[in-house]
Amino acid sequence: MEIISNPTQVEIKKAAQALKDGHLVAFPTETVYGLGADATNEGAVGRIYSVKARPADHPLIVHISSINQLSKWAIDIPEYAIKLARKFWPGPITFIVKRSDLAKNFVTGGQDSVGLRVPSHRIAVSLLTEFEKLGGAGIAAPSANRFGAVSATTAKAVGEDLGDYLSVQDIVLDDQGCEIGVESTILDCTTPTPRILRPGAVTISNIETLVPTNFDSLGLVSNRKISGNSENHYSPKAKVVLNRLATAGEGFLAFSDIPTPKGAIRLSSPDTLEEYARDLYKTFRLADEKKLQILVVIPPNGQGLAVAIRNRLSKAEDK
Repeated sequence: MEIISNPTQVEIKKAAQALKDGHLVAFPTETVYGLGADATNEGAVGRIYSVKARPADHPLIVHISSINQLSKWAIDIPEYAIKLARKFWPGPITFIVKRSDLAKNFVTGGQDSVGLRVPSHRIAVSLLTEFEKLGGAGIAAPSANRFGAVSATTAKAVGEDLGDYLSVQDIVLDDQGCEIGVESTILDCTTPTPRILRPGAVTISNIETLVPTNFDSLGLVSNRKISGNSENHYSPKAKVVLNRLATAGEGFLAFSDIPTPKGAIRLSSPDTLEEYARDLYKTFRLADEKKLQILVVIPPNGQGLAVAIRNRLSKAEDK
């Protein structure tokens, strides 16, 4: 595994060539780090599943450089999906659409749909552009961590999680981290009206400004498999406990206006929802670095990004 810090355009071209040659490239997006492979190369995509220990029926999100690539991967795209893509791409939203012949079972988990996203992070955009110059059609990239574990938001975290499983030809592009810190919103666009299957930084209210609709409990009644929808996901080794004050020796995450209980180990004190989301997975990892047994978290209230944070915490919570 080669780690390239602050990659130049020449080094990004090198990473694009590595993808074309069938190797893996971990790269930052505005949400979390992705573990990328040529989305049309079955062997390369198979290595993603192997490195992550990911079940073979869990689909991958295909990253593309612009909305102009949408019709390569999808058919029967509803007008509302195109309208939303024009507004929110590049950005932290994934659209589930009916797949074209280009999207094979090894990417879609055998489903009749494919997840597509145009990231906005400059490294991701540059990598996709260079890859397409080499004839690549898209980069399949789930989060760059072992399946079910805490998503990586830094190159250091990628190396810690996956370094033992990556080959010497694989590359990690190291940048300043991920601005948002939680995974993309996933929107099911295979139905007459859209359904949110996973909340993220593009919120229900954002979507409803363009496409008025009723959301059915965040679409979680859907049987469609998506990234991050297993019952236990995003989990640190520490036991995550919600909605109580920490006791002595326990880790603690809450907004800065909530005082640290006596003897508790304060791991993060975000002032805003944006800081909370950005710090969430870093805090999970810090709890494990400190070998804490319990991490107590007081989730944020309200709508918008708070919904996405609570979703991730509910997955990570010890049940």
